[in-house]
Amino acid sequence: MEKRTELYRGKAKTVFTTDNPDRLILEFRNDTSAFDGEKVEQLDRKGMVNNKFNNFIMSKLEAAGIPTQLDQVLSDTETLVKKLSMIPVECVIRNYAAGSLVRRLGVTEGQQLNPPTFEQFLKNDALHDPMINESLAISFGWATAEQLAKMKELTFKVNQVLQALFDEAGMLLVDFKLEFGVDSAGNIVLGDEFSPDGCRLWDKETRKKLDKDRFRQGLGGVVEAYEEVASRLGVPL
Repeated sequence: MEKRTELYRGKAKTVFTTDNPDRLILEFRNDTSAFDGEKVEQLDRKGMVNNKFNNFIMSKLEAAGIPTQLDQVLSDTETLVKKLSMIPVECVIRNYAAGSLVRRLGVTEGQQLNPPTFEQFLKNDALHDPMINESLAISFGWATAEQLAKMKELTFKVNQVLQALFDEAGMLLVDFKLEFGVDSAGNIVLGDEFSPDGCRLWDKETRKKLDKDRFRQGLGGVVEAYEEVASRLGVPL
């Protein structure tokens, strides 16, 4: 598979076209950013860890019947993926209160949410990813009612699969965000990535943070925490 031109450069990944119009290459970089790109640092090994972590999780989700854009690993930092037309609506599930939910509602961090909450945000850095609802998404043409329903259904299924996976490894899946796209046949497919960059993970006993909050909050040991999560899950690094 021949890498062609740079299609898109995000905060932590670069997307390239290939000689196959239905395939793209995701390159995971060492860049780490927070607060919509205001805080940016290079962290050694992070691209490699996130690439392998993402492939491990996406493979688990595929095995559970959730369609993903994963095709095959190309190198330590590159993965071949199916080309999707991405929907600009992020789906967020929260199993425990943390982050913006705590700030918005003044609730206690770590409070278990039963049942888990489901939220949607418009993917737009300039607007700081504002919270939206289905009505807005449909009215502005960001997604159809059918697409949104499928995205919600798949997000809850992902939560079911991954909560069990992390629980077995002694971790709490606090919250996570997912992005979806539409494939050439019109199917809703899980895209982007699943890594400690886009979820919150705490040690079940100590509630030690093992995710990107270590970077946001200046706690240090970011990549070491990611590697600990990978090790507990049995991700080959």
